[in-house]
Amino acid sequence: MNSRAQIALLPDGRRLHMQDGPIDLIVEAFGSPTSVRAAYAAAARRFSGVLDELCSELTLLRQPVAPGSAAPTGSIAHRMHQAVLPYAPGTFITPMAGVAGAVAEEILEVMTRSAPLDRAYVNDGGDIALHLGDGEQFVVGMVERPDRLSLFGTMCLDSAGPVRGIATSGWRGRSFSLGIADAVTVLATRASAADAAATIIANAVDLPGHPAIIRVPARELAPDNDLGDQLVTQAVGQLADSEIAQALDPGLAVANSLLDRGLICAAALRLQGMTRVLQPDLPPHVLQTPAVDWSPVNA
Repeated sequence: MNSRAQIALLPDGRRLHMQDGPIDLIVEAFGSPTSVRAAYAAAARRFSGVLDELCSELTLLRQPVAPGSAAPTGSIAHRMHQAVLPYAPGTFITPMAGVAGAVAEEILEVMTRSAPLDRAYVNDGGDIALHLGDGEQFVVGMVERPDRLSLFGTMCLDSAGPVRGIATSGWRGRSFSLGIADAVTVLATRASAADAAATIIANAVDLPGHPAIIRVPARELAPDNDLGDQLVTQAVGQLADSEIAQALDPGLAVANSLLDRGLICAAALRLQGMTRVLQPDLPPHVLQTPAVDWSPVNA
């Protein structure tokens, strides 16, 4: 186990916190005490090598994916590549758009392989992989913006439904965004797929050329990031209601196209207090606004 990784139970004694460099996970498993201990031990063993594994292929992971481009070899890197591959024709996207979801997926998989669990989640900064045994459910809060814990809605996810991954993207989040969405939360069958889709939809929520929006080349903020000279959003002034609706419309159109392609199950788009919700194939209770009672599994 590497000496950098910090792995410990949180004060509540139920959740496991694992941090190494930029990777920061909250893990919780439900089941017998023996199964939970085994799952946490497996998660800790796998987590200790994650950052080094990703860094070994970082140059490739920061390159735009195109049809026929080289695929990475690592397990998590492969998940990242597969998550963004559907967007490669005609869209600038790198495997880094799926990194948080892919890490969450990988850790959850080793947990569920190691022990029988009733349910479990791995939360990587708001990108969440879920395990739901028969008859189990999670209620998940949707944040208004990734940098602040204020909820605008909730998701009720159960074992009978297809959703096993949740991700949120927006210009205030940990990663850069080309758009102006405060938060786009996506539900998908896998966390890495939700992560990539949330990035794509959040990029589409936009008002190109609007004077209240400040953008700078990503390279000026982080010289070694994967977006290079693309302009990323740094500030969004107050918009009129008509402008908010105008910005949300293209994001909703992209979400609809991803739904039609089977890449997502549902999405909620949020900008300056206005929300657009898309969930035509899921029961109405799955995505609810405003928020109802929720568990600590926040997206």
